[in-house]
Amino acid sequence: MRAVITVIGKDTVGILAKVTGICAKYNVNVTDVSQTIMQELFAMNMLADIDGLTAPYGAFADEMGALGDELGLKVHVMHEDIFNSMHRI
Repeated sequence: MRAVITVIGKDTVGILAKVTGICAKYNVNVTDVSQTIMQELFAMNMLADIDGLTAPYGAFADEMGALGDELGLKVHVMHEDIFNSMHRI
């Protein structure tokens, strides 16, 4: 199973490190990353393998959301099944 992680907000030092730190804490393997900085806006999409999650999915998603609140960013974790359902034509 995979999850899509998106991060949007004002660029600051260490965003990628903090997000991947939480992934490592929960044994989530980041398989693909795309990020860009447009002037001062940071935008990142990650695809992550969540088969090895060491805690419930909700706990992982909640901690990512809390990180976003702490850093003034919007961090969203979406299970791949939901993502695919939303984008099915």
